[in-house]
Amino acid sequence: MKKVITYGTYDLLHQGHINLLRRAKELGDYLIVGVTNDSFDRERGKLNVRNNVLERVEAVRDTGYADKIIIEDYVGQKIDDIQKYNVDVFAIGSDWRGKFDYLEEFCQVVYLPRTEGISSTMLREKSQKNVRVGILGCGRVAKRFPSEAGFVNGVEIVAAYDIERNRTVDFSEEFPSVVAYDGLEAFYGAVDAVYVATPHLSHYGNIKEALLARKHVLCETPMVLKEDEAKGLFKLAEDNGLVLMEANKTAHCPAFNHLMVMIKSGLIGEVVDIEASLSQLLDKNGREFDPVQAGGSMFEEGSYPLLPIIKLMGTEYLDLDFYSRMEDGIDVYTHGIFHYPKATCSFKVGLGVKTEGDLVVSGTKGYAYVPSPWWKTDYFELRYEDQNENKKYFYKWDGYGLRYEIQEFISCIINGRYSSARLRRKESICMAQVMERFAERKNFVTI
Repeated sequence: MKKVITYGTYDLLHQGHINLLRRAKELGDYLIVGVTNDSFDRERGKLNVRNNVLERVEAVRDTGYADKIIIEDYVGQKIDDIQKYNVDVFAIGSDWRGKFDYLEEFCQVVYLPRTEGISSTMLREKSQKNVRVGILGCGRVAKRFPSEAGFVNGVEIVAAYDIERNRTVDFSEEFPSVVAYDGLEAFYGAVDAVYVATPHLSHYGNIKEALLARKHVLCETPMVLKEDEAKGLFKLAEDNGLVLMEANKTAHCPAFNHLMVMIKSGLIGEVVDIEASLSQLLDKNGREFDPVQAGGSMFEEGSYPLLPIIKLMGTEYLDLDFYSRMEDGIDVYTHGIFHYPKATCSFKVGLGVKTEGDLVVSGTKGYAYVPSPWWKTDYFELRYEDQNENKKYFYKWDGYGLRYEIQEFISCIINGRYSSARLRRKESICMAQVMERFAERKNFVTI
């Protein structure tokens, strides 16, 4: 039996894909089709894939050409698959000519002609109108947004507004495609969605105003600092058919999502403890040290270490204690401890105290270790009593990491999803609840 193998994303399956599969099938007696999984696509920079992996697998199966369908998960898998399945021919589209010649050591390599005039990219461009995004608040975080959005299809950064006019003008000069607006009415009229990058205490008003203007909203983290505000905004968004999402870049990072899936699948057993920390030593003249502007370690950094705790343990904690070092009305360091029915979890944040900045998730069979800076996860380990069972996992973290959250935001808009599985609405609400509890200083000890 002559076995042939081919690979692809097969997004928005079209006649070109079908022709390629038919040509590959004609090369032998048995065709194996490798379909890239969602995470692998993101790692390779394919941030605009419309169909999820299950939909793409089903579409390939429906063509009737594939005798076996496998999932492509990692770089180097092609060599492993060729040897595992005793493949005779590797087939791929001619636009990859020369790229897979290295596989000739293992089997015959054939570059198949592509069907002219059709591709998934063309179909996406025809069926998808670009989402016009305006930036509200033109500070240092916002300046990372346009370049990161450039890696995501289906989005245009077209407008900017800041209450300080000179900031808006400077932003527009730095990014010539972005128009500087003097007023919010004209600003909202030029966009489909808004990225809110204003100071924390402005978020609630900015989000509500944008939603009432019927604009989708991506808001920097922490989205709001009160539970009822978060609940009200999410309800307002859904009632108006709009997407509201918190811009926590770690939540959308491929490696972090892989880690969460592995832990939830039981690879380290039942989770009984989580330790997460994040700190930075900043200029004390900045906004982060101003209590009037909701400065301090907890409000500035807290949503990041809260993320793995809430993702893994849920929103129904029994109690929460805070231990903080205070200076001039703000916490320069806070240590929080959650109490769950069968676990304890702790986090540390600091603006005037330096910590290791790692993440450790302890389980009944082993533990996960993510070195500093864990919130930019590109590598982690699963460790066990028998060190021979330890495994290391490496991933890509591109740029500032904002492209992943932008891609998910645009995907939610295009596909009409009000909530992302990477950071669910109830999880954002829980984070706001924790921020509110900290502000009220319940179970609070000064150190």
